[in-house]
Amino acid sequence: MLVRDVMVSNVRTVKKEDPVSVVAGIICTNRISGLPVVDADNRLIGIVTEKNILNALLPSYSEFLDDPVLARDFLTMENSYHDVLSRSVESLMVKRVFSVSPDNFVLQAASKMALHRIRRIPVVEDGDHLVGIVSLGDIHKAIFRRELRLAH
Repeated sequence: MLVRDVMVSNVRTVKKEDPVSVVAGIICTNRISGLPVVDADNRLIGIVTEKNILNALLPSYSEFLDDPVLARDFLTMENSYHDVLSRSVESLMVKRVFSVSPDNFVLQAASKMALHRIRRIPVVEDGDHLVGIVSLGDIHKAIFRRELRLAH
């Protein structure tokens, strides 16, 4: 089974200039955990996830070393969420993005996700043109459905 057979091609995306509030809104209303970041030509330039947003609330290692008491003030951290929402996507996105081709086997994609400890992977053609996204759940459901069909 190929990635093209299971990928989602109607992918929600954001631009690096968008505020993080746009990402948070899409994530929360669509029950997804991350979004590809694309440029004006739909070329993949990054990915931003709810993990990136929540990590922005936490102190850095140097902040923790400078003031361990402040670094454990979880209420203050939680209240800084508004500040994180006003930041640009570019300030939180991961720029080193792993991707797969639509012509890869689904277990190749699953292997790449396992290797890099990620749960979704963008699907690109011509090097960086975003054409879809596939998650571990998409792959598992497709294999399960195929198995059900073969069993009957």
